[in-house]
Order: sequence, then structure tokens, then C-alpha cells
Amino acid sequence: MRRLRVPHTLVLLFAMSVAGYALSFVLPQGTYRRVKTETGEEKVLPGSYERLREPKRLSPTVLFTSIPRGFHEAQEIIFFVFLIGGCFAVFRTTDAPDAAIGTVLRRLGHRPRLLIAGGMLIFAAGSSTIGMAEEYLPFVPLLIVLCRGLGLDSVTAVGVLCVGYGVGYGAAAMNPFTVVIAQNVAGVPPTSGALYRLALFVPFFAVGLHHVLRYAKKVKDDPQKSLVADLDVEETQTRGDNAALTLTHCVVLLVTVGALVALVVGIKKWHWYVQEMGALFVALSLVLAAVARIGPSRLATTFCSGASELTTTALLIGFARTIKVILDDGMIVDTIIHGIASPLENLGPHGAAVGMFVVQSVCNFFIPSGSGQAYVTMPIMAPLADIVGVSRQVAVLAYQFGDGFTNILVPTNAVLIGILTMAKVPFDRWLRFVAPLMVKLFLVGAAALVVAVWMEYS
Repeated sequence: MRRLRVPHTLVLLFAMSVAGYALSFVLPQGTYRRVKTETGEEKVLPGSYERLREPKRLSPTVLFTSIPRGFHEAQEIIFFVFLIGGCFAVFRTTDAPDAAIGTVLRRLGHRPRLLIAGGMLIFAAGSSTIGMAEEYLPFVPLLIVLCRGLGLDSVTAVGVLCVGYGVGYGAAAMNPFTVVIAQNVAGVPPTSGALYRLALFVPFFAVGLHHVLRYAKKVKDDPQKSLVADLDVEETQTRGDNAALTLTHCVVLLVTVGALVALVVGIKKWHWYVQEMGALFVALSLVLAAVARIGPSRLATTFCSGASELTTTALLIGFARTIKVILDDGMIVDTIIHGIASPLENLGPHGAAVGMFVVQSVCNFFIPSGSGQAYVTMPIMAPLADIVGVSRQVAVLAYQFGDGFTNILVPTNAVLIGILTMAKVPFDRWLRFVAPLMVKLFLVGAAALVVAVWMEYS
């Protein structure tokens, strides 16, 4: 039996564009009436959907002309992603993140519970604030060495990293690759609602930590209960295990934290947006280069290299936006919203919010790129929120949960597969470990959305 191969995300997005074009000939064209709120946000008027009397058919050329138009509409976010990629590359080249994480893990290495809790907290915090994911790959060998030395196994090591990473993305406070982009598409102020997300971080982290600790104790008490007891894992070292934390590293970390604080203050007090945020990251790159004594030419090379690493992400954002362009031209976006809204309206606002969570979780299997998923789904989910009676901030939260938590479950996520491959943990063994956790996270997420609707979270 041939193994099922999932196409590249770019193939899926273009296929969705073709499907959107085909749907414009199948679905009835129609629109909702929209009004602007006092804050300038455009909202859909419930019950105002009307079909067009004279449908407009699209030319086949729109499949190709919509691509540059999609990139044009998403240009601010695309360039913002490039600037972030360049800045984070400069940050990584200082060796400060590797040295800091490696130092913390080594110091906790002789205390299993602290190693698990401290490691998960580090990875969760990195994902929640600056969207770290691929950057964690070098720490897989180090975690395996530490865990095996403490009588644990490689599944525990992967659990520390992946569960921390998944909780960080799912309950992210200001992740620029998911939260900021989704809020941008939904017409919600960037990083708004952060206090509730920070509060949610605690129960989600507690659920994840308890799950990993419980499994670790079971393996510690009886190694034969390990999910990989029959497999040999190669013990290797990583750069983070050898790098010493220096004064320069400490200054780099302090400057970076200071920049993130300035970002939050700027957004709240001076209403910074993508341009100002991008400028801050460029300035941060220059300061980090000065602190770490990185020369101008090396700085430029590193910055360009970091930006180029996110070229695929930028392309996915542009192609994802193309789908929206085609659906808009075909006048069927509101028709789709109307079709989804009908069953969700019968569930009431609380049930509708949970329904959005389910839809976003399914979408993440097909679109594992968080930013790409935001551009595909939020143009539909944001106005849908208006129809079913929940705030657009709740719709963003449902997207965040659906994208973030399933990152540690779906086999289409390259980061997850990369970590499992490095740890030599088969996906079916990992699935046995993570499936019960996903049920717990879904139940807590559903409860969090119900509370968000009840408290009129905005």
C-alpha cells in the first residue's frame, strides 16, 4: 500500500485558489451589508445577506493575475516578516539564545522535575513572544542526553520541547507570525487582548506540564513502560551544550527583552503598527550587532540570510491572500460565511466559538503555516464572528488555539517531523503520547472560548 504523501503547502494553496475559482461558478453570488464602528472597524450586519440578481463570471486569467494582487494586498506583512527574519538571524548569530537555553538546561540537568518544568517554560516563552520554532531543533540532542542520563527517555525529551512549543503558540501573547497577522487580517488592533492570553497561558502550561511529568514518572519508575523502550537512541551533543553564557550574551538578552517591552508600550501608547514594528526590529539588529561586535558586512550577510530563510513563509502569505482575492472577485465570500453561519448560529455564541476552534484545528492539517492559515481562514472567520454574535478577538483566539495546539499533532508540520526524526521517535509512538494531551487541551480551550464570549472579550 502506497504511503499517503501530503503535497507541499504551496501546491495546496494554489489548488485552493483553483477551487475558489470553480466555486464562483457553482455557489450563488451575494453580499452582506457592512457598517463601520466608532473605532473604524468594519462589521457585517447580521441578517443582511442578499443574492446578486446579475452574477458576474470571472475570466480564467484571474487565476494568475490574482497572484501579484494577493502579494500586493499582503505586502506590509510580507516585508514585516522579512525584517523579523533578518533581526532574529542577527539575534541567533550572537549565540546568546543557545548559550542561555543550554546553560539553564545544564543547571537543571540533575533535577528531573525542574528540567522538565524549566525547559518547557523556556520553549513556551520563546514561542509565545517571538514565534520561535525551528530554532529549537539544535536542542533536541541535548535534551535527549539529559533525559536519558536521568533515567527518562527520548519521548520525554521531545515532550519537553514540543509541548512547550505547542502551548507557547496556542496561548501566545504577541507571536508576530500568528497573533499579529491574524489580528491584522481581522481588523483587530495588534497585540490587543494580551492580558487574557497571558492569563490563559497558566492553565494551558499546567495541563501540558502535568502530562509530561506524569509520563516521565511512569518511565522513571519502570523503563519498560517507555513508548520507545525497544528503540536505541544515539546520544549526541549540540552547540547549546558547550556554549558558555558570557557578559555579552547577557547584554544581548537584556537588549532583546527591552525591545519587546518597547514594542508592547509603543503599540499600546502610540498605536504603532507594522511599519513602526518593522523599524524597531531593524534598530534592534543594529544594536545587537554593536553589542556582539558584529561587523557591518557580516551583519548585512546575516540579516539577508535570515530574511531569505523566511522566503517560503512570505510566498505562502502571498498565495494565501490570493485565495481571498479570487473569492472576493467571485463575490462568494459572503455566501460561504452565510453557509457556515447558519449551523453555527443554531449553536449560540458560545457553541459557535467552539465550532470555530474545531474548524481551525482541521485547517491546520492542510495549512500548517500559521501565517498562511491566518490569511486563508480569518477573512471568513472575522465576519463570521459578527454574524454569530461573538467579537473578532474571539475569532482570533479560536484561530490561535486551532493552529497552535495542533502544531504538535499534525504530520504536515515540518518542525514536528524534524524534531521526531532527530530524536528517532516514530510518529505512531508520539501519537500515543500526545493524543490524550490534545483532548485535554481541546477541553480547556473550549472552556476558555466560552469564558471569552461570556466576558465579551475584545
